Amino acid sequence: MGKNDYVPLFETRPVKGRILFRLFAASILAGICFICIYRIRFFPLGGKVERWSWIGLFLSELWFSFYWFLTAVPRWNSVYRFPYKDRLSQRLEKELPGIDIFICTADPLIEPPSMVMSTVLSVMAYDYPPEKLSIYLSDDGGSDLTFYAMLEAAIFSKNWLPFCKKFKVEPRAPEAYFRTALEPDNDPVMVKEWLSVKKLYEEMKMGIETTTKLNRISEDIRKQHKGFREWDFVSSKRDHQTILQILIDGRDPNAVDIEGKPLPTLVYLAREKRPQYHHHFKAGSMNALIRVSSKISNGPIILNLDCDMYSNNSESIKYSLCVFMDEEKGDEIAYVQHPQNFDNLTKNEIYGSSFRVIQKFELPGLDANGGPCYIGTGCFHRREALCGKKYDKVRKVDWKKLNNRKIKESASVLEDTCKVLASCTFEQNTLWGKEMGLKYGCPVEDVITGLSIQRRGWKSIYLNPEREGFLGLAPTTLLQTLVQNKRWSEGNLQLFLSRYCSLLYGHKKIPLKLQFAYCIYNLYAANCLATLYYVAVPCFCLLKGISLFPKISNPWVLPFAYVVFAHRAYSLGEFLWSGGTFQGWCNHQRMWMFNRTTSYLFSFFDIILKLLGYSQATFVITEKIADDDVSKRYEQDLIEFGATSPMFDILATLAMLNLFSSVGAIKKVILDADHSKVLDVFGLQILLCLLLVTINLPVYQALFFRKDNGRMPSSVTSKSIIFALLACTLTMY
Repeated sequence: MGKNDYVPLFETRPVKGRILFRLFAASILAGICFICIYRIRFFPLGGKVERWSWIGLFLSELWFSFYWFLTAVPRWNSVYRFPYKDRLSQRLEKELPGIDIFICTADPLIEPPSMVMSTVLSVMAYDYPPEKLSIYLSDDGGSDLTFYAMLEAAIFSKNWLPFCKKFKVEPRAPEAYFRTALEPDNDPVMVKEWLSVKKLYEEMKMGIETTTKLNRISEDIRKQHKGFREWDFVSSKRDHQTILQILIDGRDPNAVDIEGKPLPTLVYLAREKRPQYHHHFKAGSMNALIRVSSKISNGPIILNLDCDMYSNNSESIKYSLCVFMDEEKGDEIAYVQHPQNFDNLTKNEIYGSSFRVIQKFELPGLDANGGPCYIGTGCFHRREALCGKKYDKVRKVDWKKLNNRKIKESASVLEDTCKVLASCTFEQNTLWGKEMGLKYGCPVEDVITGLSIQRRGWKSIYLNPEREGFLGLAPTTLLQTLVQNKRWSEGNLQLFLSRYCSLLYGHKKIPLKLQFAYCIYNLYAANCLATLYYVAVPCFCLLKGISLFPKISNPWVLPFAYVVFAHRAYSLGEFLWSGGTFQGWCNHQRMWMFNRTTSYLFSFFDIILKLLGYSQATFVITEKIADDDVSKRYEQDLIEFGATSPMFDILATLAMLNLFSSVGAIKKVILDADHSKVLDVFGLQILLCLLLVTINLPVYQALFFRKDNGRMPSSVTSKSIIFALLACTLTMY
């Protein structure tokens, strides 16, 4: 195709409203400058407590200002991408590459096999030539229960794939589809077929769940497939040989659905585990899949998903290929990142689990300055970039040549010869985990890997189609949410304090704006100290009669009022613009404070202990199932406090401290002869305490009024009251 005839496969459009945002940002910056001037000009010359309280608050405000600057960087210049899959089909249908899809699971008790199976079926049913699809499941739990679910999925796919095409099913995960779809009523024959497939699915699901509850595979089932013999040699999930089974060989002419159409290749892998060898968690699992798949299918494009992240859009592959196969810009793209969305969010997002603002406003900003970070799921990779290859401007991809490579070995031979690629010792004295594949040594291996790819000259693209590409499961309890955020923030801070810090590792390798944008996430945990100070110290000072803010009647109150209210109003506008509700925004603000005073605090000190050599890296899997009572309360937007945790001790103690301070302030206003003077001097501090009390209303409800199992444990209630009273007493005397 000549340059004059070139029509792009995707379009880039700048985000509207950038000039307005820049004016708004300039006004916030001016307000921050006035606040700094006030803090310096009116520095207290009185007692030591006043001075140090003032200094601490000023340092906290400087930190908030710096972090606001980081969040403003990606918003300064953002773009949206729009793929044209019809153009792809018209021009390059015959050159479509093979796609290898990696799904990772680790524990059948936390990640139920029935859920994993639904995810597998959703990607098997993509609107894409099935002979060019290969699906790989990495089972780090080494469970025969998961293997059984895969076998059932392979059998059911013979009915499910033609059913999806005939009924134009969306989404193509059977669990998600049958949960919401209505029975067709226009054709008796179609109704019969629809009910038949639904019955098949429900029977299969019931069989898998029954077997999972029993926690064993019956002898009758074991006789159905040779793969079950592998578990005769398994000592435990941490001590076993490589188990590799090709359940469907897409090259086999007999591997067809009920209509005689070919099925995708389906592979089960449980890599070798031995107690004396570190297995590097999900990164090690992904690297084993990269090596094994290179011998079985070797698709030039790799999609990786978490086991709960099912395909919600059957066109996602073609949308992503519009980027990779664009004749002018495609060759420089290493990966296409889709957003991480969830299908179990409540209307008002009680735990603030959606990333709607990040996805709508921050990631498009990263995209405009070199590309988004790799978030570990929902990402299409160019295999050669993931394997460590540097970007070469001169080289052009020949998709026809990539598609001509044929694997000659039989499935049984491949099963035997590829096992060594997933052994514990294969990576010794190699570049795997260093320069090849996903990097090791940090809980956020995905972020390091994406940064390393960009550092080698590649770019990445953020793609957010109108219909979400993937949907997963968000945590349904507060403790799960806090633990998940602790893991993320801890890994990101560890990354910032390592040689992989974007400001050092990316220096002169990636754009400066992108280096700063990475710091937004790397410094999540570092927000804990400033937030904790702002939540606690003004309350203590209020009890002691120390004013930390301008008088209400003083003009210097205006910068504080403008920065706070304008910034929060803008935050609300972003949230509503991205599809949220006002109550949802309020819940996000609450979780913002909860995370910063608990999850981020624990992760901050865990990292300090790691640096001092007192702690080791761990990987915590977020539980994907909840009992019926918990689920019911979650759907009712009731926060789940029904567990003992040091995080809850902190939350409850801070809430009681805010309550006692507010009561003390109100008492002072009522008893003081000059009410207006007290309100004038301490107005902003009182307002801050009352705001914190409002945010903590669900905590008070859980401490004193709720009777269900989601209430705060009595031990937490007792400790919080004692600690808060003790702190207030020491402050006053």
